[in-house]
Amino acid sequence: MYSNILVPTDGSAGMERVVEHALKTARRHDGTVHALYVVDSGSVTGVPMEASWSGIAETLEREGELALKRVERLVDDDLGFERAIREGDPSREIVAYTVDNDIDQVVMGTHGRGGLDRLLLGSVAERVVRAASIPVTTVRLDTSERAAGDSLMGRDTDRGPDERRDDHTPEPEPGAR
Repeated sequence: MYSNILVPTDGSAGMERVVEHALKTARRHDGTVHALYVVDSGSVTGVPMEASWSGIAETLEREGELALKRVERLVDDDLGFERAIREGDPSREIVAYTVDNDIDQVVMGTHGRGGLDRLLLGSVAERVVRAASIPVTTVRLDTSERAAGDSLMGRDTDRGPDERRDDHTPEPEPGAR
């Protein structure tokens, strides 16, 4: 049912919790974990013109490699593992990767931004939930704002208090592999 699980990462602190959640699913379904880092080309719009794009891209790709290595270190040797770096808008690239690689589920972190920040900046996780045609499970990285999202995302009783599943994610069938 969930043989290909995507874990998008930006290298944020707390990603271990997201990866562990994805690993539980992968172990249960003998699946492959795909780790994806997206070089957000839009995030460098404020960089001075003297800086070359190739230098910036190399730096961002090095950050991506480090983020992917941190995910890979957590993956069991008996599970499949794929890694990729893409460039572009993170939410679009994540959704495109799901299509290109026959992904069954996305497990991703959310920083738990709320209020004006969320209104102005939006959320990569929120855009992926809206655009993906497959289940997306979000795991909150910032536990200090745990209650902020409770009204938007339902609790899942077999998860920890800070892990949420979006409303359109189906429950696994009992006994399904």
